[in-house]
Amino acid sequence: LSALNLSGNHLRAVEAGAFSALPALRQLDLSGNPLVSLSPQAFGEGGSSLEELALRGALRDHGVLLSVAAMLQSGALRNLSRLELADNGLLLLPSGMFTALLALRQLDLGNSSLVGLQNVSVQGLGQLQSLNLSDNSLGVLRNGTLAQLRSQTALQRVGLGRSTWVCNCTVEDLVTWLKESDQVEGKEALTCSNPDKMLGKASLKINGSDLNCSESVDLPSQLQTSYVFLGIVLALIGAIFLLVLYLNRKGIKKWMHNIRDACRDHMEGYHYRYEINADPRLTNLSSNSDV
Repeated sequence: LSALNLSGNHLRAVEAGAFSALPALRQLDLSGNPLVSLSPQAFGEGGSSLEELALRGALRDHGVLLSVAAMLQSGALRNLSRLELADNGLLLLPSGMFTALLALRQLDLGNSSLVGLQNVSVQGLGQLQSLNLSDNSLGVLRNGTLAQLRSQTALQRVGLGRSTWVCNCTVEDLVTWLKESDQVEGKEALTCSNPDKMLGKASLKINGSDLNCSESVDLPSQLQTSYVFLGIVLALIGAIFLLVLYLNRKGIKKWMHNIRDACRDHMEGYHYRYEINADPRLTNLSSNSDV
């Protein structure tokens, strides 16, 4: 048996060793199953020769997603050339999920509610030819992701359609890549969703004047400058305070002596009253003197 289609069968669990008795299996489709449990050892301890795996709409449970990530990272599916994870509410993918799939050629992450690709790395996937990221909520592709996509010489098709692109200063590098590269399918149809003034504008027609990014925003540098300025201000305040103390040293010394004398007189009064209260004879003498 080389191909097995189990899509739409209401499967909820895939136990360890479920496919270990199928050494010739090359294609497996588990799409449309509401999985709540999938063992990372589903293909046995020795791995599998599986080449195509479809899990469209089957990773609604986050625990199942983590199990799939562990299975992929373990190298059990090192021969996988096609992986379909579309139509899942993934949001964010586990870090390094695809790093062990060195034979991967097609990766479908379309319509998976992805909000970022921080943990997704295609570095080292030298055979990757097709990457579908359409129908997601990415907003923007960061410089690190763009650098990885540029470095993939075998990558021919990247799908970015129907996503909510935020066209502010962070989109400049993405626009530059779109204009220079032929990897993106249908890039002429990519439009801005935010902010309101850029709504519906074609990404390829964006220029620097539209974004008003004459001064780049470097938050770490700004914070570092603020800390330095704060340190200088505090140092000046401390120096002024010490100077004031030095100029008024005589007055301060006199003030301290006055406080010391006042405290001494006060304590002597308390001491005198204590002696009178402690000695009955002094108490009677004090009473007679009052009379």
